[in-house]
Amino acid sequence: MNAPHPVLQHRYGSAEAREGFVKSLFDETAPHYDRIDRIFSLGSGPWYRRRALAQAGLRRGMQVLDVAVGTGLVAREAVRIVGDPTLVTGLDPSDGMLAEARRHLPDVRLLKGRAEEIPLPDASVDFVSMGYALRHVADLGAAFREYRRVLRPGGTVLLLEIGVPERGAARAVARTYMGGVIPTLCWLAAPKGRSSELMRYYWETIEACVPADAILSALRESGFRDVGLATDLGVFRAYTARA
Repeated sequence: MNAPHPVLQHRYGSAEAREGFVKSLFDETAPHYDRIDRIFSLGSGPWYRRRALAQAGLRRGMQVLDVAVGTGLVAREAVRIVGDPTLVTGLDPSDGMLAEARRHLPDVRLLKGRAEEIPLPDASVDFVSMGYALRHVADLGAAFREYRRVLRPGGTVLLLEIGVPERGAARAVARTYMGGVIPTLCWLAAPKGRSSELMRYYWETIEACVPADAILSALRESGFRDVGLATDLGVFRAYTARA
């Protein structure tokens, strides 16, 4: 198994328990997730996602699969680019997140499922996207092989992620902001939910995640070519590859 990060013992006891913990956490925070995103991204989220999709080659008329669609934050920008919501499919294991996505994207096809077992036929989409959820899969290799399977020849995968800055001072600032300030703001915005816990877990998985080179290698080993990585502000990472 090629896990994106080690077991976080203080959150769940074993690798087998991880999926249930993550699903419960996202189910319970789904109604607040868009608010959490606005706090975290300082309003830059839609612009950045739309730019990343376009730079990766998403164009009008393409068939898109957005894995870990959540409330539809990436899928909404994909719809704007491809021009037809029926061309976009969203996949997520969380019932709570899918319910929120349906409110925002009533005409997008939404499926319940995991990145490691995508319920779509071979060579059925032109573009696969995944926004800030790579750290929550169980096996990078299994997920990437599924992305490769459902993509048509020449299709593109785009993985948006957050990385830890390499320099010590920048790392300390990121830890304070994402591991302390953001969870506190989320608790103030939704004090009765698990929003603060979600954002603390978010940072913990960022800090524990395998390095970028391991993700790039896993993409190559899964059969992708033209594998690349673009980084903004030392934190925001966009991995791309071709089938």
